[in-house]
Amino acid sequence: QVHLVESGGGLVQAGGSLRLSCAASGTIFSINMVAWYRQAPGKQRELVAGISNSGSTNYADSVKGRFTISRDNAKNTVYLQMNSLKPEDTAVYYCFLPGYWGQGTQVTVSS
Repeated sequence: QVHLVESGGGLVQAGGSLRLSCAASGTIFSINMVAWYRQAPGKQRELVAGISNSGSTNYADSVKGRFTISRDNAKNTVYLQMNSLKPEDTAVYYCFLPGYWGQGTQVTVSS
């Protein structure tokens, strides 16, 4: 049984920072790509950032230069450092491992 547990969401003012974490259990984390998605009210879920098992990364254009995805295979954890947050970053953020989703963590950015 694979479990993904996100943490680190919250309320922050525009321009602020948050760091999301996703801890995985029940899987060989190091061989998988991992990604963060987000879903804002009334919108489709969208890819925010992904990282391969070799450390290659990709980002949505809307977050490039502001967000950084990283992973610690020894801790089975992936991180999303979010800087210069904007109100339009407000969404539920989900961790994704192929075939599995976390429960999501709310990020709210006030203007």
